[in-house]
Amino acid sequence: MNSEAVKKNNITWFNGYVSREDREKAHDHKGAVIWFTGLSASGKSTIAHIVEKQLHERGCSTYVLDGDNVRHGLCADLTFCAKDRAENIRRIGEMVRLFVDAGIIVLTAFISPYRQDRQQVRSLLSDGQFLEIHVDCPPEICATRDQKGIYQKAQAGIIKEFTGISAPYEPPENPELIIQSHEEDAKAAAKKVVELIEKCGVV
Repeated sequence: MNSEAVKKNNITWFNGYVSREDREKAHDHKGAVIWFTGLSASGKSTIAHIVEKQLHERGCSTYVLDGDNVRHGLCADLTFCAKDRAENIRRIGEMVRLFVDAGIIVLTAFISPYRQDRQQVRSLLSDGQFLEIHVDCPPEICATRDQKGIYQKAQAGIIKEFTGISAPYEPPENPELIIQSHEEDAKAAAKKVVELIEKCGVV
C-alpha cells in the first residue's frame, strides 16, 4: 500500500513496547535478510536450507522463505507475468521487513529476476540487514538439475514467461556474494554464506 493509500485509510504504524534491539538481544544475534537470487534449479533453496541448519545448530532464530511455498499461500493469486512478479517480491519484501524487526535471520530463495524489485526490498531495510547472494549457474546446467521438468516444458512453449528461457533474468550488479553453483557444491557454498554473515556482524 502506498503512502497516499495509507493516509486515506487512516492507517498509523504502532510502535510496540519491545524494540528490535530488545528482540535481537534475546536472540543473541541481529535480524537480517539473506536474499538468494538466481535461476530456477540453480541451487538457491538447497544452499539456503543448509545455511539455516548450520545457524540453527548455533542457536540462531531462523526461517527460510521458499518461492514455491510462498506461492502456495501469500501469493497464490499471482501469475508469472512481470507485473505479478513485482507484486510477489513487494509482498515478500514487506514480510521480511517484519521478520527483521522480530530479530530473526530470514533466508529467502526466490528467482526475483528484476534488479529494481530486489533493490526495492533492500531499500526497506537498514545497512547490513540485506545481504544479496547471487547463485549463478548457466541455464543449460540448471536444466539438467531440474527434477520437475519445467525447463523442458518452457523450451517446448508449454510454460510461458519462464525466466532464463522466455523471460529475462537481471543478475545483481553489486551483490554481497556470488556463488558459482556449477563449480562448487552446496556445502562449500553454504560455508561462504555463513562466513559472510559472520563478517557482516549479524551473528
